[in-house]
Amino acid sequence: MKRRKFGIQGKTEISREVIKRLLKWWPALLCLPAAALLVFEAYRLGVKPNPLTKASEMTVTQKKPLQHLDKKLPGNLNRLDPITRAVGGSRERCLKLLLPEELEHLVLPVARESTKPFKKVVYITDNDTTYVEENATMIDRHLEGQRFNLFTGYQNLQQREESFKIKETAVVHCGFYSDKGGFKISEEDKIYMQKCEVVVSTCAFGGGDDLYQPIGMSEQSLQKVCFVAFWDEVTLATQEAEGNKVGKNGYIGNWRIIIVKDLPFRDQRLNGKIPKMLPHRLFPNSRYSIWIDSKSQLRRDPLGLLEALLWRTNSVLAISEHGARSSVYDEAKAVVKKNKATPEEVEVQLTQYRKDGLPEDKRFNGKKALAEASVIVRQHTKVSNIFMCLWFNEVVRFTSRDQLSFPYVLWRFQVLRNINLFPVCTRKDIVNSIGHIRKAKPLN
Repeated sequence: MKRRKFGIQGKTEISREVIKRLLKWWPALLCLPAAALLVFEAYRLGVKPNPLTKASEMTVTQKKPLQHLDKKLPGNLNRLDPITRAVGGSRERCLKLLLPEELEHLVLPVARESTKPFKKVVYITDNDTTYVEENATMIDRHLEGQRFNLFTGYQNLQQREESFKIKETAVVHCGFYSDKGGFKISEEDKIYMQKCEVVVSTCAFGGGDDLYQPIGMSEQSLQKVCFVAFWDEVTLATQEAEGNKVGKNGYIGNWRIIIVKDLPFRDQRLNGKIPKMLPHRLFPNSRYSIWIDSKSQLRRDPLGLLEALLWRTNSVLAISEHGARSSVYDEAKAVVKKNKATPEEVEVQLTQYRKDGLPEDKRFNGKKALAEASVIVRQHTKVSNIFMCLWFNEVVRFTSRDQLSFPYVLWRFQVLRNINLFPVCTRKDIVNSIGHIRKAKPLN
């Protein structure tokens, strides 16, 4: 029997069968390349660093002690990609820094400070007999029992009013009123702090947020800038439990850890205002400071920030503006709604501000004066130092929400004109916002 030859008819049947199967399964076949691409991208992102992160910029992060391997890192951590905004149909960077090679040769300008309008600043202490305590008002008696103490001094309303007046010799409360007032720092740390000319600082009290290593630093900044994190013993214990041990040299990565004992306030938010608002008291020889909230990671070069935000704009204070509101009174409603302060204490503050004549929608040089204030860059001059003292006193007297008092102090203290209120997108370029990790424990 002869074997049947496989001819044209057989080939046609096979072709028909193949076409029939393709028509049946074509959706699944189309999904295969997409699935393969997804697997490839997931693998690539998992094993490779951010392509915008240079090797030199990664070295700082690598110095940080290893976290527990099972701890998930925040998704926003260690990002260095630039933040841009639409300008005239194209996109521009929100923060324009000098080129890396220019940053490496950046030097601090020669120190020159005008003696106008202040020739001298005196910080009131318990040894000062300049003022005799007057009979306090009902508001003073209520607040002194809760907020004012041996750290702040007991500023009454008459002293508050005097502190805003422009005189050759300014006399103001500015914390550190008494040696018995708390916020104790070791002598070794004080010696270190006295040597700082430029400082980047943050704080976490009551076991609050984690510490994030700065990234994107130039060698100039790593050599010339002090990076200081203020902790209390609760935060120290919390971080050590997380595997973040302070080295024998007092550092974790590039951060010098300074342990503060005997915090003066039960409210940890108030304790945090001390390093935030009073770096000129903590670092008596510093010329510049940069404050970064504990919920954020610094991702831009500090010396570059001084050049871009202060020197280039001829400013002594640069602060992040509020992204949502411009009115103090609208902000007060939001504070109450979000349970950031009680309605009663907010009303006391607003009543005083209305009495003093604060406008509903305060503007400064055409910009809104309401600040978000999680990033503060400033030169330590007599004028800017007094401004921060006045701001601190308002926060102690009224609510801990410094956004409410900033526009008021800016309105009252009109000699401070060189302010750079930079927009939200600039702040986002300066820091990676991680958010608060855990709630700080109040003092017992």
